[in-house]
Amino acid sequence: MRLLSNLLRSFVQRGKMRVIDAAGMVHEFGTGAHGPAVTIQLHDKKLYRTLFFNPELVAGEAYMDGTLTMEEGTTIYDFMHLFSVNRKPFGAHPVQSIHDKIWRGLRRWHQRNNVARAKAQARHHYDLSTDLYRLFLDEGLNYSCAYYRTPEDSLEDAQRAKLTHLVAKLDLQPDMEVLEIGGGWGSLAIRMAQAGAKVTSLNVSPEQVKIAEQRVADAGVSDRVRFILKDYREFEGRFDRIISVGMMEHVGIGHLGAYFGKVRDCMTDSGFAVIHSIGRMTPPGTTGPFIQKYIFPGGYVPALSETFDPIERHGLWVCDMEVLRLHYYYTIRDWRRRFEARRAEAAALYDERFCRMWEFYLCAVELGFLHGSNMVFQLLLSKERDAVPIVRDFILDNERAMHAGN
Repeated sequence: MRLLSNLLRSFVQRGKMRVIDAAGMVHEFGTGAHGPAVTIQLHDKKLYRTLFFNPELVAGEAYMDGTLTMEEGTTIYDFMHLFSVNRKPFGAHPVQSIHDKIWRGLRRWHQRNNVARAKAQARHHYDLSTDLYRLFLDEGLNYSCAYYRTPEDSLEDAQRAKLTHLVAKLDLQPDMEVLEIGGGWGSLAIRMAQAGAKVTSLNVSPEQVKIAEQRVADAGVSDRVRFILKDYREFEGRFDRIISVGMMEHVGIGHLGAYFGKVRDCMTDSGFAVIHSIGRMTPPGTTGPFIQKYIFPGGYVPALSETFDPIERHGLWVCDMEVLRLHYYYTIRDWRRRFEARRAEAAALYDERFCRMWEFYLCAVELGFLHGSNMVFQLLLSKERDAVPIVRDFILDNERAMHAGN
């Protein structure tokens, strides 16, 4: 335990951690002030060393495998919360600093997302059973940040508000042609079609498209929506509006130029695009090793500086930018609570190890939006400086009109 104890003594500056080692001995770290108190047990001596060198990945894997367990009323959320409030001392430890530098040097290799690889990576996550996602998403299967007017809003209300907000920003006119890059399970396509648009939706997940097509048919808008199983780089066309929600995070740092180049090429001269993505308020970083390996291989949350560079190089106007700070925290909070309430159903679909992986993932990303640098941004991009109304009152006006029409 000597190496691991060295790490934990410098790391746990807020809250308290009790570690029961494989021999049953108890080790305590931290004073208990200004943070949660957690108790864990390590059931394998190998963890003393592996946790020291790569704690973020190894802790997740050990929890999945049952060699790291929560004890004395501690939940996985409590454990992750302790890590979350001690981010700075954790990153300042010399070994973790070296690990982060090596990991940063590998980020372009991790994100070498050519077309074939990008499709396989998307299917790794999105071709899971839709019944799994139904356990914790809203009824519209919206798997991106909702729009909370208050923290107490229901998930359903917040997701409907998100769709309204996005469609309001599109400023649609009857029969406008809209390209959706990354269509999910079809809720936004349905909403745009109901607003009078003709929608072409790109998606590389056959499982999602199958469900989306059925949902579009049930909504009675099949004549206004078509789904195409293609990567954005394989597609050609020109559209009045382009929208991309929760897709840019899968592009990878080396492909942001191609992504914004495609947005530009598919936009009419007088059109514009709405881009909704997770971002970070810090300088460029990396994807955590657990998320990279198990959840979103090839994914990366870009810094604003990394986002604006290719936009500038492609000569696009940034006509509007909105930052949603705590909205995704509230969204994932609600997802996690719903998943916990229906965990037994998830275990019946997959198994216990999968449930632990999903718990670790949801807790990590929820706390990343509460204590970390993550946020969500929405951009309006155009070729012409006056393609978007010059004051943003039109967004609220459109929202009010849509609410009045419901």
